[in-house]
This record gives sequence, C-alpha cells and structure tokens, in this order.
Amino acid sequence: MAEENTESKPIQRWVPLEANPEVWNEIIHKAGVDPKYNYVDVLGFDPELLAMLPPVVEAVVFLFPITEAYEKFKDEEEAHLIKLEQSISPDVVFFKQTIANACGMIALLHSVASNDDEIVGPGLFNDIIEQAKNMSVDERVDLLENSKELAQLHASAATEGQTAAPCSDDSIDLHFICFIEVDQHLYELDGRKLFPINHGKCTNLVESATKVMKQYMARDPNETNFNAIALCKTED
Repeated sequence: MAEENTESKPIQRWVPLEANPEVWNEIIHKAGVDPKYNYVDVLGFDPELLAMLPPVVEAVVFLFPITEAYEKFKDEEEAHLIKLEQSISPDVVFFKQTIANACGMIALLHSVASNDDEIVGPGLFNDIIEQAKNMSVDERVDLLENSKELAQLHASAATEGQTAAPCSDDSIDLHFICFIEVDQHLYELDGRKLFPINHGKCTNLVESATKVMKQYMARDPNETNFNAIALCKTED
C-alpha cells in the first residue's frame, strides 16, 4: 500500500501591493477591465468627502491594521455566523487567500468578479473569473496558486508604487478587504475569512460600506492606518 503524501505544499509569498490607485488601475486594465472603470482614493469617511466620489461606485477596498482586537472580533464573528448559517447570493464570487501578502490582489479580484459582465472584457481576469464561477472555494485556491500569469502581473505591479516595496518575507500587519453590493445586499469579502460576510440590505454601497469601515476603526481607536479606495465608473 502506497504511503499517503502528507507533505504540505510550501506557502507562496508575494510582495505586498500598496494602496495606490494608479498601480491598481494599471493591473486591472492590463488584465482586461474596461478603461472606463478606475480606482480612486477615498479622501475621508465624512459625508462631504464621500460625496466627492464619482456617482457610480462598483466596490470599496479597505486597508486596515490587523490587531489583537481585530483578530478576537474575527474569530467571534466567524463562530457566530457558522451557527447562524447566513444567506449568501450565488452571484458572489469569493476567493480564499492562501498566498502570503496577496490580500491586495485578492481584494482587487473581489472588486470585479461578482459584477464582471459590465466591467471585465477579454483577458486574464475574465479567464480566472469564468473558471472560478463553477469551482468550489478550495478549487479556486488552486486556480490562483497555479496562475503564473497572475503572479507575474502582481510582481510587476508591486514594484511600481510610490514607496519602496517591502520584501516578500517581511511581516506585514496591514490587510485589504473588499465591499460590494450584490442583490441589494452588502457583502464583505476578505480572503482571510472562511466565507463572505452578508451585512444585510444595501441601497447605497458607499454609505453601507462606510458604516462597517467605521466599526473597524472604532474597534481600534488608537490605530490611524486606515485607508480606502473605490472602484468607480469614471467615464460614460
């Protein structure tokens, strides 16, 4: 009888992306996203600053520090939702993060994958999303881990930010997640979590996402390293 192979595969480590809309726009446009759609900085979370965003917002990407308070909340939230068995739309495409420091790319994929019909044209992202739709979450892990094109696209972009790129082995305590609206519900998509989080009815993506982002900030009032960018339709 052959011995079962119990060796775990080595963890891939990427160089982190910075929260720079120019870098993110270069990634999505190379990968087939319509040039009418671009990431822009969210200048602040007050109503007058949020009102400066373009009227059509497809996704909000949030960058925040991973702290003890956050990790405690995350564990409690997952335990609660496992018991609750929340309802998740079949149109939500969720990717689990297994590649170290890939949270930027995962959030970026999440921002386009569930409403890709309007946004994503022929190219790498369309290929990945169309395959992923018929896959389990674990099969999607293999899809991303085995995509050399995605790794190359990420690597070229990670060195183009305004600040010096950290090494792939550096310990990074900042994390990207994504908020989208599907079937009039707000979803939080975080590759470190077991599943999407359904935050309930949503009539305005920016307002609903801001409420959740402010909850993140309230859990860690001594932290200041919070940032957001939004994927918007910037041209008609």
